[in-house]
Amino acid sequence: MRLLAAAALVLAAAAAAAAPLEARIDLSDQRMTIIQQGQVTHRWPVSTARAGKFTPTGLFSVKTMKRMHYSTIYNNAPMPWSIFFHGNFAIHGTDQVERLGRPASAGCVRLHPEHAKILYRLVQDYGRAETLIEIVK
Repeated sequence: MRLLAAAALVLAAAAAAAAPLEARIDLSDQRMTIIQQGQVTHRWPVSTARAGKFTPTGLFSVKTMKRMHYSTIYNNAPMPWSIFFHGNFAIHGTDQVERLGRPASAGCVRLHPEHAKILYRLVQDYGRAETLIEIVK
């Protein structure tokens, strides 16, 4: 069993290293780092899950993208530049920019709308299959 777990970690690390575009979200410091072709190109503050909620951790691929999405769970809240990576969890822009840099969301990864737009376009340019989302504690 330990051998399988170790093999899974090696594969995950190899996938992370091989992704041409990576969005790495650190929950402890509420920051996103964008890595293109192995080079850090952007660092942005984010808001992830507030107390009582959670943001999933792990390695994720891009499932779907929507230029403008309205939450079906939270009163049609606008979610511009949405990049869905796990069920209803997405990286998206927010109008609550004053809360960036600290936990404030119901679980999504919130970004300044301009940063969300940049990331959205990068994913379009590189392709969903060439993009890795990594969320760590």
